[in-house]
Amino acid sequence: MDRLSLLLLLSAVAMAPVARADEPPTPLEDNQRITEGYIQIAYELGGLLDPTLQPGGSSNVRPNWFVFAPHASRTGGEGMLGAALARRMIEAARGQPSLSVLHALDRLGLTGTIRVTVENLALELVVRGLPTDAAASLASLTTAMNGEALADPRTFATTASRFASLYWSAPAFLPLDKAESVVITLERTLHEGNLAIFSDIGGSAILYLDWRRGVTGDVTPARVLSEFSLPDAVPQESQLAYAYALAHVNDTPRPYQFATLFPGMHWKSLLVAAFALYEEARLAPAPAARDALIALGNNYVAWREQHDMAQPVFTPAVSHPDEVSRAALLQALTPLLTTDFGTLEWNYSDYAYSQPDRDGSILTSPPTEYSWALFWDRWTGILYAFDQAYGAPSALWVMPEPIVDPTAEP
Repeated sequence: MDRLSLLLLLSAVAMAPVARADEPPTPLEDNQRITEGYIQIAYELGGLLDPTLQPGGSSNVRPNWFVFAPHASRTGGEGMLGAALARRMIEAARGQPSLSVLHALDRLGLTGTIRVTVENLALELVVRGLPTDAAASLASLTTAMNGEALADPRTFATTASRFASLYWSAPAFLPLDKAESVVITLERTLHEGNLAIFSDIGGSAILYLDWRRGVTGDVTPARVLSEFSLPDAVPQESQLAYAYALAHVNDTPRPYQFATLFPGMHWKSLLVAAFALYEEARLAPAPAARDALIALGNNYVAWREQHDMAQPVFTPAVSHPDEVSRAALLQALTPLLTTDFGTLEWNYSDYAYSQPDRDGSILTSPPTEYSWALFWDRWTGILYAFDQAYGAPSALWVMPEPIVDPTAEP
């Protein structure tokens, strides 16, 4: 076992809940461990950029990527929770079919505005030909999402149409099996993405902080570039990316088209450059210079996250035979995507409405013209979220409570 794998294993064991001897962790148990792991990394790395930061405390220094990560992980966990609840609804229906959509939702105990949103979508799916329990289970996938986006009747109609298409395309014959195929697709997509990103970028941070604690003398950007390494990173490429960042740190817009800027570069090299930029920010003589360096380092890490880790999960080369199209499912959910960055809420629909109308038609809502499965739609939306968060840095230090799997046996 190489050192990276060993460190990841040790960190997983240290942070994991008590495992059941006869079963692997559930997706939500993995998510809980990952969210807690990101929080630990965020405070240790954040403390380098702001020496006044204490564990559990807050900072007005621009947040680094690892401060965003726990919130994004929590959002993925909310999606997995929706999938777990949908599966519970399907299992209940296998034993006794629901008499109505209201009966199906009563089984989950949904109340308030969330109940109204799910109920309306489920009823529309019934109108479109889905059986009651299938419609209710698919609608329940949106429980933790931005239901307000469905107030636009164009978004509501398109979302219902896309969910219905996913149901009819499912590789199964029986209605509940078709619905379960959609649910499984969402759960696997979120789980695989969560694991891939944490293993790669969280693991790289664990390695970096471990290396940093072990060196003697002052840690400088030059030492990071010459002494710290990651598997597959190329030192000359990291030097190039770091030098480019220093030369363009104040560009408007901030550099973000890295495939064009660094053709052929191995993207692990960007991670090394990002850690060097964080060290440069730590030593910056003024807050404005520090914040600009952090932001560009964040772009380097986020590109690696989305371009190289998330994209293969969202659009896999080979699909599971029991799944629906992951890309089509993500497109259906895109208008409803939302993340609480502490006390700051980001909605994909807000981003879409802030952009020029893509098709120029009043018959389609802007949020339905985007897809989270498409890299550039996702990437520019994330950069929009970064810019929002940079205006309220302390908001992100209100860290999320990891989701505990209510369906797991103790």
